[in-house]
Amino acid sequence: MSEMRENLHPSAAAVTGQREQVRVMTASAVCVALLAVSAYISFPLPFTPAMVTALTIMVNLVAFVMKPKQAGIILGIYLLLGAVGVPVFVGGTSGLIKLIGPTGGFNLGFLVAAIAMSAGRGNSRSFKKLVAIGICVGMPIIYIGGCISMYAVAKVGVWKTLVMAVFPFLIGDTLKVVLAAFLANRLQRYGF
Repeated sequence: MSEMRENLHPSAAAVTGQREQVRVMTASAVCVALLAVSAYISFPLPFTPAMVTALTIMVNLVAFVMKPKQAGIILGIYLLLGAVGVPVFVGGTSGLIKLIGPTGGFNLGFLVAAIAMSAGRGNSRSFKKLVAIGICVGMPIIYIGGCISMYAVAKVGVWKTLVMAVFPFLIGDTLKVVLAAFLANRLQRYGF
């Protein structure tokens, strides 16, 4: 009889745990959706297959508000959706070719960078710390991934790789990190 009562009236800790799970799952789903939507906000540059995109804002934001495991799962789901054909990659593209093509390293770099930035920030939501982690940890990881795939697939030299995968994006990506840190800081004030 007492087991039946426990099942009918779960403890406060169990209810709180369930609410937290629902909150995390909901936040994760929203993050995956925002990653997909932000990838559509993009425009090409004439001298590189890489595009300027709002996706990098969302990758940083996910890293700044979610725990490392959650950030990894969110980016993993995003990449899986794109790999199986859902048009969630930059410019509304999809397919495995976007993971192994000349810009595939950026996509894989997003996953590694989100986990590393989230782990690096710990429990801190300090604006300055988030900006420093985004610039010193996230951007280099994403650029390294992009450079590796650009160099290997496009078969261009090191300088041309840097011109195509890094230099045109430095200022914009720095501003995107600042924006994501600002948004993460504001979301913290509202309990996110």
